[in-house]
Amino acid sequence: MTDIRTILLAEDSPYDAEMAIDALREANLINPIVHVTDGVEALDYLFRRGKYAERGEGDPSVLLLDIKMPRMDGLEVLEALRQDEKLRQLPVVILSSSREEADLVRSWDLGVNAYVVKPVDVDQFFEAVRTLGKFWAVINEPPFKAQA
Repeated sequence: MTDIRTILLAEDSPYDAEMAIDALREANLINPIVHVTDGVEALDYLFRRGKYAERGEGDPSVLLLDIKMPRMDGLEVLEALRQDEKLRQLPVVILSSSREEADLVRSWDLGVNAYVVKPVDVDQFFEAVRTLGKFWAVINEPPFKAQA
């Protein structure tokens, strides 16, 4: 039996976070969803710092990451993850309303796994998040990690 891994959602907009969580639930995923509201909190969760110091072992199956967030933006989070030996393989999907070419290019340069522009249409958003959730939480196989 495989472990059920968490989906980490880093999104500062309560409305967008609620829509993403609802879409993941509609996909009938049993993965727990942890919602953080900025980049600093996302890194605290991933690096087990602050209020997340005592969280259980295991990394999320995927990080759904907004770009425009307070304290630390999503691109800074992505950069920090890709520089960390343990977390550099974590799948990261940017969910952003930004269509700025600079954000797209920088995301791909930093090693994002997918970049999804949040559609204005709610149904399209739900379908995109359901599909992403199923792929990254259920279908995708993480790289083999040798036992220490």
